[in-house]
Amino acid sequence: MIHVYLDDYRPCPQGFTLATNAEECTLLLQECEVDILSLDYDLGWGQETGMDVVRRLIASGRYPRRIYLHTSSVSGRLRMFEALYMNKPPQVELTNGPMPVELIMEIAKYME
Repeated sequence: MIHVYLDDYRPCPQGFTLATNAEECTLLLQECEVDILSLDYDLGWGQETGMDVVRRLIASGRYPRRIYLHTSSVSGRLRMFEALYMNKPPQVELTNGPMPVELIMEIAKYME
């Protein structure tokens, strides 16, 4: 089981697999069992966004166990949250914000 961090700019937390674009993230979600997915919205000028990942995730029905939205885009976060909230299975934990520092530290410590 892996943790996936989608972002084209921010450094990837230790213990996470970095996806720098929507295509990489979608592939990881299709091919791997994912515990935590942390999504950015804006992925570079003219590139697909985190919302494209959300649409594919909903279409596939293959959800991670926990989803966090670490994007600084207020409108992007709202769009992703609403779509996920309306479509996710009840057992999937969805947080409208970034991962808590304690969780990031716990995962990093586990990886040592």
